[in-house]
Amino acid sequence: MTQKLTNLSRRKFLGTGAAGAGAATLNILPSHVWAQSPNEKINVAFIGSGGRGAANIGGTANAGEMVYALCDVDQRRAAGSVKKYPKANFYADWREMLDKEGDKIDAVAVSTPDHLHAVAAMDAIKLGKHVYVEKPLTLTISEARALRKEANDRKLCTQMGNTGHAAEGARLTNEWIKSGSIGTVEEVHCRTNRPIWPQDLVRPAAEEVPPWMNWDLWLGPAPDKPYSSKIAPFNWRGYLDYGTGALGDMGAHIIDHPVWALGLGLPEKIEVEKADRKTSGSEKDSHPGSCIIHYYFAARGDQPPVKLTWYDGQYKIPKAEGMLSDKNTPGNGCVYLGSKHIMQHGSHGGRPEIVDTNRAEFKAPDKTEERSPGHYKEWFAAIREGKPAMAKSNFDVAVPLTETLLLGVIGSVLGPGTKFSWDPKKMTTGNADADQLVNHNYRDAWSL
Repeated sequence: MTQKLTNLSRRKFLGTGAAGAGAATLNILPSHVWAQSPNEKINVAFIGSGGRGAANIGGTANAGEMVYALCDVDQRRAAGSVKKYPKANFYADWREMLDKEGDKIDAVAVSTPDHLHAVAAMDAIKLGKHVYVEKPLTLTISEARALRKEANDRKLCTQMGNTGHAAEGARLTNEWIKSGSIGTVEEVHCRTNRPIWPQDLVRPAAEEVPPWMNWDLWLGPAPDKPYSSKIAPFNWRGYLDYGTGALGDMGAHIIDHPVWALGLGLPEKIEVEKADRKTSGSEKDSHPGSCIIHYYFAARGDQPPVKLTWYDGQYKIPKAEGMLSDKNTPGNGCVYLGSKHIMQHGSHGGRPEIVDTNRAEFKAPDKTEERSPGHYKEWFAAIREGKPAMAKSNFDVAVPLTETLLLGVIGSVLGPGTKFSWDPKKMTTGNADADQLVNHNYRDAWSL
């Protein structure tokens, strides 16, 4: 026999405690679930329904939860999801969706361009909704900090969309490194072959906004600039106003793993070796075409300092001495130079392998890391149990990672030869130009 939830157990189901949200908590909980079975589906609303949004909608449905409402400022891009989930109410404005569906939904997934992540997610968080936000978490460091504080204050369950964090390869990487099986690691090399969209370019000419798009809402907190089909719906990643370039796009799938396995924390120093530009004036509008960026991390206990180098675009990870001749460094992934072995893996928690000439001597350690039931299932389990830490890429994990990525992005924007430190308490770099890029700056009528 199914028992009805009490008010207290309902709050546990949502992961929202009265102590965290105060007396207002009871006013923001969805009314449809006060008599809900613990096995009843979680109602999820989606801000962004095409592209990554469609993938996250599918992940939710495959996890057995309810695709309850859909939203997208681009009706044409959302058409596939609208057709596939006809029972889900569709909105062009997420604010209207949250206003009308707020008492019926439990969680919100944000899959918009980077510059909209923070404002959309914060609207949901302030309604007491658990949130899933695509990677990178935000466009700026200050936004990421703000989201984490608000979500934690309300004891909400969060997850960032770096799906590889749940992969078996990610667990193996942790075990091989933490066990000492590849020896001490002082140097890591990471690369993506992106951008696959144009960068190092000036803003294209204005075009008429198509009838299927709400361009003003697509801009959201970004500067009021004209529409171009060369920017939306896809190539926005290359533009400073909207995206974080190749590093922001793929770093969460790649840098995530050494930061996690080596327990690196936040970098102490950033140095930009390469940030290629051939187009005059592009530094005002877009990210550079290719980069080499060095991160320096402090020693941790008995572990030495680590230098992590990021390559993108035309630059590739060089083959290390002692690497097998028939092995190439990954186009998207990492190479770890251990004192015993050289290890590499692909992006998204790609399968790790030993690639040095002494690999016959490598012995895989015991499996000690907790395995994931799945990236989306983690988040939903956290919501059901009221335990945010069950989602392994929750904001306590995602914010430091995002901060690390964005520090590299800031360096790349400032150009080759840029060097600065990072004081995480003061949120300053010692570089006045870099400091200006740490905090968000919204156009009128937009705020967090």
